[in-house]
Amino acid sequence: MNAIYAGSFDPFTNGHLHVLTQACELFDKVYVAIAVNSEKSRKIDKDVMKNAIEKIIKSNKLANAEVVVLEGLTVDLAKEKNAKFLIRGLRNGTDYEYEENLAVVNSKIAGVETIYFRAGETAHISSSVVMELYNYGKDITKWVPKEVLEVLK
Repeated sequence: MNAIYAGSFDPFTNGHLHVLTQACELFDKVYVAIAVNSEKSRKIDKDVMKNAIEKIIKSNKLANAEVVVLEGLTVDLAKEKNAKFLIRGLRNGTDYEYEENLAVVNSKIAGVETIYFRAGETAHISSSVVMELYNYGKDITKWVPKEVLEVLK
């Protein structure tokens, strides 16, 4: 079975890696889809982040993961890749409420189901917080993989 793990991954954090690792244990193939939203500006170029995530996948021996750039709806990519499930990470109840609304819509319009993975010890990590800390010169080494640190430096 195939699954899609979509997000902006701007940047890809240890929280994202935690969720991806769990998903790779359950699915034959997990597509990490870097979602490009025309209404949002990226801090890190999508192709640069794609390359960094590919290195993270290799260094973590997640052979059944593949990175793609998504410029459209996640459900369309799911259909293209024959994925029956979408992967989402949950940090807290607020995440659940937001994600559950999307899950219902995705199920109704495309028949894909959403599987949630708890963020566990990485629940306090978010891409926006990491970038804000980085922009103010704070040490973020414990929140992002070394491949992302290399991109930021």
